[in-house]
Formats: sequence, structure tokens, C-alpha cells
Amino acid sequence: MTGEDPAGGLAAAVSATVRALRAVAHLDWSAPAAGLEWSCRETAVHLAGDLTGFAAQLAGRVTGSYLPLAVGAAPGTPPGALVDLVGASGLLLAAAVRAARPDDRAWHPAGSAGPGGFAAMGTAELLLHTHDVLHGLGVTHWRGEDPAAALVLDRLFPHVPRSGPDAPWKTLLAATGRAAFPGLPRRRTWRWYGDPVVGTGVVLCEISPSLAGDLAGGGTGGFTWTADGPPEGTRAAAARLLRDRGAHRPGWGPYAIVRARDRRAVGGIGFRAAPDAEGRAETGCELVPSARGCGHATEALRALARWAFAQPGAHELCATAEEADGPSRAVLLRAGFEHRGAGRYVLRAAGR
Repeated sequence: MTGEDPAGGLAAAVSATVRALRAVAHLDWSAPAAGLEWSCRETAVHLAGDLTGFAAQLAGRVTGSYLPLAVGAAPGTPPGALVDLVGASGLLLAAAVRAARPDDRAWHPAGSAGPGGFAAMGTAELLLHTHDVLHGLGVTHWRGEDPAAALVLDRLFPHVPRSGPDAPWKTLLAATGRAAFPGLPRRRTWRWYGDPVVGTGVVLCEISPSLAGDLAGGGTGGFTWTADGPPEGTRAAAARLLRDRGAHRPGWGPYAIVRARDRRAVGGIGFRAAPDAEGRAETGCELVPSARGCGHATEALRALARWAFAQPGAHELCATAEEADGPSRAVLLRAGFEHRGAGRYVLRAAGR
């Protein structure tokens, strides 16, 4: 989470949500949580498991996958004790965040994250699942803390347009499919980004298999596109990811290019596959017509190259552009690629 004290912000969110949940501990938590396939009881146990899992990942500096950790509650545990479990799990994560060094990293499906990222993810889980439980129990007036929601949005949702400076809670609900943005349909699919690829004026947000399915099927992939998007090449890349998902390596597939100034998606970029045995990967980029000529493609390629060359085993990026396609050739050259003839362009990592 951005801010000077991510652990303190998380602890404040724990206190706010525990107070709200304890106020309804006398109700029947076998009722379904709003918008979920779980009961309110199951949602609380899931929340405690997420918070505990985040704490374990960060404390153990686990970088390869999730730890095989399961959190449960004894049958018949009353709601009040479930609230205690949520509160203790949240404070456990706050302690792990407080103990971590700023440069510590741990694995998460949404991207490797440090203490600020895990604090933001924990805060998001607390706010959103408290909303789900309360609405499932008929309490609809509660709203998450706007400052906490604003921090979550800034840290995890760089691709989501803001409803307005005074509406971060409403924006967070819309970003996660729990409400609709004004004038737009409710999101069918969504994700957050623990570690987006940030460039000058653009943010690259990975298109995961679940988002790829929505894009390939004619949806938005969880992004807010300009009026002339998404481009067909991005839909095709999403479909290819679905066909090849058995060989997919996170990070080495398609991304959406999001314009930083208004958080609208304006194109696609990415890799056809992970690097081969020689450390070579093929990349490509496509913008919607309305976003061309503004430098977004160049900056996106530069940001993607920085990310790629920071990964182990990646030494060279390759791209192709037809000789008659002057704009694409110019973009590649401005991004640092060298022309090797026959429409082939290459960018090598420094020192290789």
C-alpha cells in the first residue's frame, strides 16, 4: 500500500471491519454472502485464510508459489469467534508487513509484491468481504473507509478509472464487479495488480487466463477501453493464450496498455511465449487508432523490455515489422531495437 505506514493502514482497516462484523455476530451466518457462492461463515473463514496466507508468504519471503497452507474453523464455531479469527489474522499480516524490509518480495498470483503490496491486498480483502457478509445479512448502509479504499485503488488498480475524487469506495466496488461504473455495464471479470509494469505515461497490466477468456469471448477483459478498443490483435493474443495455457508462464503472455492519465486501455503488447533456451523471446505491440502518434507504443516497449531483462534467462527480444509499415518500424527503432534485415528487429540486454 502506498503511504508511509502500510502496516498502520492495514491495522486500521482490521479495526473498522471487525467492528462492523461484530455488530452482526448475533445474526445467522449460514446465509449466503452477497454476490458469492459461499455463506457468510465460509466467507469469513476464506478471509482469515487469505490474510494468514499473505502473512506467511511475506514472512517466509516465498517467491515460487503459494505455501500449502489451509486455514479453517471448527464446526459450529459461532460468528463472534469467526470475527475474532478475522481480526487476529489481519493483525498477523500487519505484524508481517511491519517486520518486512521495503525490498522484501513474495509471490502472489497477481504479481510479486512487497510489504506495501501485501498490506494493500489484505486491506482489499477485508473491505470487500466485509461488504459481502454485511450485505448478505441485510446490512446495506455500511461503506468501507474511503482513505483505505483510495490507497487500495492507487496500489492495486492502476487500470481502473476513478468515479471521482470523493468516491473511492464506490470505485472499488465497481472495480471488483460489485457495482457498475456510471454509464458502463458491471464488470464480468476483474483482477488487481500487485506489481504492474510501469512506464512513462503508460501502465502494462498482464492479461491472465481468466481475463483472456473474457476478451476472446468479446468482453472487455476487465479493462475500460477507449471507444475504438480493444484491437483485434489483442483479442487474438488472448485466444492464443487460452489455446496454449498449459505452457503459459506468468508474465510471458499478453498485456493491456493502459494510458496513465485517464486509465483507459489503448492497446495490447506482450510475448508469444517465454524465452527459449537461448534467452530469446518474441514481442509485439498494437494500439487502437485513436491512441497512435502519442508515444504510447514506444514507452510500452521500453517498459516491457526493462521488465523482461530483469527476469532470469531473458537476453534478447525480437520483433517484426513489414518494410512498408513505417510507423511500426519507427516505434521499434525509438524503443532501441536494431534492424537486422527482412523486417526483423532485435533488442539485446545490456552487456550481452
